Amino acid sequence: MTDHRTRFLRLAIEAQALRFGEFVLKSGRTSPYFFNAGRFDSGTLLSGLAACYADALEQAGTGFDMLFGPAYKGIPLATALACEFARRGRDLPVAFDRKEAKDHGEGGSLIGAPMAGRRVLVVDDVITAGTAVRHALALISQAGGTPAGIVIALDRQEVADDAAVPRRSAAQAVAHAHGLPVVAVAGLDDLLAFTSENAKLSAEQARLRAYRERYGAG
Repeated sequence: MTDHRTRFLRLAIEAQALRFGEFVLKSGRTSPYFFNAGRFDSGTLLSGLAACYADALEQAGTGFDMLFGPAYKGIPLATALACEFARRGRDLPVAFDRKEAKDHGEGGSLIGAPMAGRRVLVVDDVITAGTAVRHALALISQAGGTPAGIVIALDRQEVADDAAVPRRSAAQAVAHAHGLPVVAVAGLDDLLAFTSENAKLSAEQARLRAYRERYGAG
């Protein structure tokens, strides 16, 4: 694993954003792990997370010149990432949306820098059904921007639809449908490798592997 993946997984466990046990997901599946980016709830944790996002993007070589954070979890993530890139000498405009359009003041559903003529990167925590990402991409296009890709913290690498052929993860389905790169800081494969090298977490291996065997994407 590259260093940013290891750092991310360590940070996520430290923040209790990544936990092990039995968790019933929105899909109805019982997962041996759960990820909640809302637990990155301090300046130190968000700064560390943003550095992992930036390293993943730099390694992937994705081209973009603006950040967009979908409401709600994408808002602090895109903001923290903009601050991290500024620290590295790259000043990027950032924008986000409201869940409900504002009908007074400046109005509208978008806040922040204008997107027209810019290559806009969507910054979020995970992709589940892909609904939120599709909405974000539509907002970017309507505002005159060009969607440039999506970056997420964790790719669960599991099939979105058990009956679908080929067996694509939600991230793979979004990338295929929109022709855009999806960059993940880490995925389930990385979590498996990480737990195999950590004596305290090695007991999680069997359940993680069984889950990957049952629901893993191609």
